[in-house]
Order: sequence, then structure tokens, then C-alpha cells
Amino acid sequence: MTSMTFGQKKFIPTAPDKGSFPLDHGGQCRKLMLFYMRCLRENADDNSACREESKAYLQCRMDNDLMAKEDFAKLGYITERARHFFTPDELPGTVTLHTDEEEWTSWQKRGDPVLHIELGKWADLLVIAPLDANSLAKMANGLCDNLLLCTTRAWDPAKPLLFCPAMNTRMWDHPITGAQIATLKSWGHREIPCIAKTLMCGDTGLGAMAEVDTIVSTVRETLLEQG
Repeated sequence: MTSMTFGQKKFIPTAPDKGSFPLDHGGQCRKLMLFYMRCLRENADDNSACREESKAYLQCRMDNDLMAKEDFAKLGYITERARHFFTPDELPGTVTLHTDEEEWTSWQKRGDPVLHIELGKWADLLVIAPLDANSLAKMANGLCDNLLLCTTRAWDPAKPLLFCPAMNTRMWDHPITGAQIATLKSWGHREIPCIAKTLMCGDTGLGAMAEVDTIVSTVRETLLEQG
């Protein structure tokens, strides 16, 4: 009896060419990442207590060409209604802001790249902050009538999506809100829960978006978990 052993090619994934924080597919820096995460857990997520671990981890990423080729804050997009709350002039000059209008003006003919598809390919992680009651309802039902919702509709479920609910307390308390959030979470999306405070309308109660520090901390934690 004879036997034959067929060699198997080892597939080594590589980090994406673009992205604010490319994933460490090869695991080159995983050990240092785990040291850093453990330090954060042991110090109540106080990054100042983990500077050496952070420095070692980031240095490893730089040495292995895994650091961002673009600033973390380089990409963002808004719905038309979001313009009511700020003006683009308030944003740092390094931020590229995409609008619903670009979804159509950037596409001219068959074969041209489609903005919401390209954004989904580009990003390693998507954060929706805030996610209001209207967009939550649309997202939970698969509607996609603007750039943001088209991007979420075409989002790769293997990549993290974080959402930060924000709405009036009366909307938050409506039974359908919990059901819609549960739908998003059932798809693997991660909720950054709202908090209680005085809202824009003057009411006080649950429904305010999570604090920015909490959102940033959760984003960092999620990226580290992705490795």
C-alpha cells in the first residue's frame, strides 16, 4: 500500500491597503495588543496608566506597516437633516465630509465606482453617532434612502458596526425602539447605550447619546478585539 501526501499552501492574509486602522490579519502584533488590553482592564480603561504598553503596540504596528495610512478622523458623512446641528466649517480641515448629494454626482456611467460601496470597502469599522429614531427605524427595516443608510445596507457583516442611539425619552420608551435595537444587535452590530441627561428639547431622561469619551473608548476596544 502506498500513500501520498499532498502539500497544502498556507494562506497568509494581509492587511487592507486602505483604512484608518488596518486589521492585523497576520497576528504580528497580537501579543502586544493583548498586553495592552489587559493593562486597560486592570486600570479601569485609563489609557494614561498604559502608555508603555500602548507605545509598544503602536510601534509594532508601525514597524509592520499596520498603522493608519490616513487619520482616524479623516472620513465622515452626514445626512441632510444632520446639517441642522452644525456647519462643515466647524470641522477640522483634515476631515473629509461626504454628503447625500455626492452619492449621485460621483457616479456618471456604468462601471464608475459607487460611493456607498467604496466607503464600505474602505472602512474597517463604522460608527453611527448619533443614530436617531428615524434612521434606527429605517435601518432595522432595511431601508436605504440616503448615503449613510446605503452604506449600512451594504456593510460587510464580518466588520464591526457600532451605533449610538439618541432620541427624546418618549421615543426611547416606545416599545418599538427596543425591538429595533434588538434587530440591529441580532445582526452583530454593537450598541453604545444612550444615557440620561437634559436633552436638546429641555426634557430630562434617557435618550441622550453616550459621552464622546465612551464612544472613543468603545471604538478603541473594538479595534483591539479585532486584532
